[in-house]
Amino acid sequence: MTSLSLAERSDQPLDAPAPAPAPAPSFARAIFPLVAMSLAMAAGFTMMNSFSVVQEAAKAELGLSDKMLGLIQGVSAAVPLVLFSIPIGILVDRTHRVRLLILFALIWTVGTAWTAFAGGVGTLFTARMLTGIGTTGALTAALSLTADYCLPAERGRAMLIVNLGKSFGQAGAFALTGWILGLIVAGGLTLGLASDVAWRSTHVILALVSVALCLPLLFMREPARREIEAQAGAPFRIVLRELMARRAFLAPLFAGQTSVVMADAAASIWAAPVLQRNYGIAPEIFAGWLGLIVLIAGIAGAILGGVAADLGQKSGRRGGLLIGAIVAAACGIPAALFPVMGDATGFMVAIGALILSGSVTGLVTSVALTVLIPNELRGLCIGAFISIAGLIGFGLAPVLVTLVADLLGGEAHLAPALAIVGVAVSVASVIAFVIAMRNAPASATHGREQAA
Repeated sequence: MTSLSLAERSDQPLDAPAPAPAPAPSFARAIFPLVAMSLAMAAGFTMMNSFSVVQEAAKAELGLSDKMLGLIQGVSAAVPLVLFSIPIGILVDRTHRVRLLILFALIWTVGTAWTAFAGGVGTLFTARMLTGIGTTGALTAALSLTADYCLPAERGRAMLIVNLGKSFGQAGAFALTGWILGLIVAGGLTLGLASDVAWRSTHVILALVSVALCLPLLFMREPARREIEAQAGAPFRIVLRELMARRAFLAPLFAGQTSVVMADAAASIWAAPVLQRNYGIAPEIFAGWLGLIVLIAGIAGAILGGVAADLGQKSGRRGGLLIGAIVAAACGIPAALFPVMGDATGFMVAIGALILSGSVTGLVTSVALTVLIPNELRGLCIGAFISIAGLIGFGLAPVLVTLVADLLGGEAHLAPALAIVGVAVSVASVIAFVIAMRNAPASATHGREQAA
């Protein structure tokens, strides 16, 4: 005789809504966990991107080729996005998220420490992949937690705090790693390692920094899940039904933000060659101000995106939350012409505007997923977005630029090809966001409201 499952023994239907949890705490009371997650995101994105600063030293010591470095840097980052984002999203929807967040922090810290002791391509690839898995998984968990730490009307500013950590982490990957490396090389700082090589010692110190920044996570508490349409742990048939009911909103939302990612990815990969070939500027000259632009635009975009998302919700319009994304995507159209600007100043201003626009749409999209999607779908949707945007944005956009350049006459036409692709995908993003706004659900639990 088989035992009945918990759902079969219950008198409540499996897809019945769960009892309403207690109201979310005030924004002021949520500051500690939000700051704790922001510090963790700063650590994670620093660890994930730190190797680019020391890769030349690692290449010389380990005898690596550029192709091997491309494999280590590119594929190790893409694999977590494509293979693990959706399974991690499902875990976030169904398990204790604070514990998951701590686990992911441990994973990226282990990956950073392992980088210091890697003896070849295989171990180095695995170590860098661990940093990617930990960081992207933690981001999914953090976004889900952020939604439950505050009310929907306050999620823009809450997401702003967490995304500031991401922006500082991306900048810290260059600034902090470079500073530590410089201290070791110039000051003779040693850690007593068997092979006390500067780039290895740098990653040992980075791992210790990661531990310190992530300690506040141990004092976080799991918040109650809010805005649930089906029971927690509902079967996938019910989750799939909810997902399909929102496809008219989710499909264009994903298309809009993926198009933005395509423009940003193409710019980040081909901006340096354009500066060298078309403007005659050497890397040692443009690297500093380009890095500063990325930092300033990322922080400003997070602030503007958070404010725009909250103001959009207050507009009272259905899908008004996405107004900021539409405006930012529209601003990205002329900004995508940065490769064909008349001088380096125009290039700098335009690419800064493009990065700013992408930061705004990214944050607004994150808020939309946490406000307009029920709790049991959020992790899955965030994970699916990270996977799809990573695959298409970073896998297709750079290649598309080279194909357009070939159609125009070859590599000498890289700049106009980059502008054409950037403008085209930016126009597509505006159209997609407009459709998503028109098809936006009234609330996260619109299905339950309609059934009532």
